[in-house]
Amino acid sequence: MTVAYIQTYKELIGQRVAEDDPGTLAVDMLKAAADHKGNFTGRWSELLDRLCELPSDTRKTLCDALVDQYHADQAGPVARGNALTLLGIVSRGIPDDYLAAERLKKLDELSRRQSVWYGSRYEALAEAELAAGRPLAPAVVAVFRRAGMETYGSKPLAELAAKLTDPVLNVGEEWAERAMRDATDPDWQDLLAHATTATAAKPSAKWDRRAVTLVDVLGADRVRETVLPWLALVGRPRTFPLERQTYEPDVNSAYDPYNANALRGLTWLLSLLPPHPDTTRALGALIETSLKKVAGLGPRSPKVANAGVVALARVDSEAALAELARLATRVTYKNTVKLLDTALEARATALGLSREEIEEIAVPAYGLTEIGRVEYRFGEVTATLEVHGTKTLLSWRSAAGKAVRSVPAVVRRDHADELKELKAAAKDIDKMLSAQSERLDRQFLARRTWSYATWRERYLDHPLVGTLARRLLWTVDGTTAGYADGALRTLSDTPVTGADEVRLWHPVGHDPAEIVAWRDWLERHRITQPFKQAHREVYLLTDAERATDTYSNRFAAHVLRQHQFHSLAAVRGWRNKLRLSVDDSAPPATRQLPQWGLRAEYWIEGDGEEYGVDTTESGSYLRLRTDQVRFYPIDAPENSAHCYGGEYSMWLRDGQDPVDPLPLESIPPLVLSEVLRDVDLFVGVASVGNDPTWQDGGPGGRFQEYWTSYGFGELNQSAETRRALLERLIPRLAIADRCTLRGRFLHVRGERHTYKIHLGSGNILMTPNDQYLCIVPKSNPSTPQAGYLPYEGDRTLAVILSKAMMLAEDTQITDPSILSQL
Repeated sequence: MTVAYIQTYKELIGQRVAEDDPGTLAVDMLKAAADHKGNFTGRWSELLDRLCELPSDTRKTLCDALVDQYHADQAGPVARGNALTLLGIVSRGIPDDYLAAERLKKLDELSRRQSVWYGSRYEALAEAELAAGRPLAPAVVAVFRRAGMETYGSKPLAELAAKLTDPVLNVGEEWAERAMRDATDPDWQDLLAHATTATAAKPSAKWDRRAVTLVDVLGADRVRETVLPWLALVGRPRTFPLERQTYEPDVNSAYDPYNANALRGLTWLLSLLPPHPDTTRALGALIETSLKKVAGLGPRSPKVANAGVVALARVDSEAALAELARLATRVTYKNTVKLLDTALEARATALGLSREEIEEIAVPAYGLTEIGRVEYRFGEVTATLEVHGTKTLLSWRSAAGKAVRSVPAVVRRDHADELKELKAAAKDIDKMLSAQSERLDRQFLARRTWSYATWRERYLDHPLVGTLARRLLWTVDGTTAGYADGALRTLSDTPVTGADEVRLWHPVGHDPAEIVAWRDWLERHRITQPFKQAHREVYLLTDAERATDTYSNRFAAHVLRQHQFHSLAAVRGWRNKLRLSVDDSAPPATRQLPQWGLRAEYWIEGDGEEYGVDTTESGSYLRLRTDQVRFYPIDAPENSAHCYGGEYSMWLRDGQDPVDPLPLESIPPLVLSEVLRDVDLFVGVASVGNDPTWQDGGPGGRFQEYWTSYGFGELNQSAETRRALLERLIPRLAIADRCTLRGRFLHVRGERHTYKIHLGSGNILMTPNDQYLCIVPKSNPSTPQAGYLPYEGDRTLAVILSKAMMLAEDTQITDPSILSQL
């Protein structure tokens, strides 16, 4: 609506009032509201203020006219909605309760939304209810509280939200509703109300003092035992769904922002209690839950996750330090990573240690009395907790020493608390083992060395980390050694009794015959490594890369699923920015290598042009196209390119000079190999060529050629490693007589067909005419019983083996989706 148009209506108001014609005035106001699509902002405020300044008898007559218009036969839902809003505004101070039932119905409809737009002035409906002496329904309170928190919200919305103190939390989330059921007395209500005031990034001294006073009244143990079960419910499905508006994020998977403040306050409050293992576990779980991704939004609630980190950093205990160190290996959200780094750096500085050392000493033993093992006595029953690979196994023996399959009833009855703690410790160990395995896998580029005594203490003889370290190879004073039969041993099994310096062994720079010999050594001693080390792919400079000099095209021209690539890159220590279908630029995916003074770049661009087909609802590309890998000095200016694609260029500021990419021949072989291995992993996991359902080539079939070339084409380095392993593994399988390795495929002879499983993608062709067979693997396939495997973590190998075992007995297949293709 133009200024002139508004002015016309302002004049009309005066004219209709002078003419004492409220009926026509009501019609004019509804016409104006319809013309402006219910947007009561800007100069509308002046009009509404002028209406509210009219004498009460005039406003009462106008209200009666608006009621008539609401009930008019020609009134549609838009006119009725505008009439309700205008009634709420104009009727302030008038005792009549206009259209109360209709207003309640409208408020009920609004309560199913995440928020309301401030321009709709729906707060007038709520104010009218309150003026009539009726409290708002909890779900209505929730929507106006959320609306009042929005930064673009109006002052009236914020003022209304400030009045709404009951209930103390918003309904709709299971944890909040449980908290309100538990916190019925005034002291608990005060504690929850104080938690909702946690609106800053960190607690102030004043906030802490008030929290301590509230805790003292209730008792620290009681507060911890009551609050922790609430946190365990965070992230569960809403107790009633909200209606998702067009282009709105998945509001039903996100946190209620009002309750998120309360969660932040509860984490701070917990950090003021005496340290307890349960508190540490709960805060760690809350951080991870809060960082889970929501469609159209990103992490559920970074502010709650960050509050959890702040809380852990304030807890002075070994368990809290261990949790911070564990999270540092798992969390990828940039701002939370910064907080974790700051917390660990502060601890390291306080103890006079480096960041690497604090992460090493932070790993607890979890009560293990020997490497990966501990026994507990529960009366006459014995429980044994043992680490097997990256998982714990809990077993039980009766008083007679007989193994029993489940927890004895006497333990559940007489030792419930101890049993709970034991099971919690087992879960803690599983989480920490996974985190430590990832940390060790990143050590190849860290250039980390240890004195022999320190290394033995923190790695080889550590009750937990030792379960991983004893399955890896190490360079001890220049000699490669592995742990077997109770001692460090060389390739010839000669014990290594002492040394000065230790580092993690990497196959780069070692003769292929030596590498194969160490693989044989691991197999001879039945050692399964926690990740690929002896079988690690080595990426040496190719003639093509010598020709291109400053860049590698080895992993160019691939099509990747963007969000899967983005998550995997973060886990591997790369920094990346999601490509959106907007007029914006972004840097390439980069990995900082400070120990080497280098920065690695992988050039990518968004793929596609059709919004909603090639993008998510929020506009991020579903797929990327890949280009070069380059290296620069770590302090070189950043490159960037348009998200749509196009040439990368260096962004120069403050008179900076451009910096040329470094020749690949100048990159240390270990760095080149590990960076290219990361990129190979990105392609191998995130390529659309791995998707067995994309036989049709995806949207419009435009990826058909790529899908075919990737899904059945030449093997990459990872697939070549897989092939070499299968050559040794297949003869030991029960289906060995039905399997043959030929080129890029594992051939499996069934009763119905012979099948060719591609060793890179796991895709399948079957005789007689190489017809494609689509088998979608389970999301987390377990490795089949294939006997000894030399390393863990190769999901594609597990998929290939599971498909081979199923297809070798194809007459036993019952899945209709597979049978229909056979």
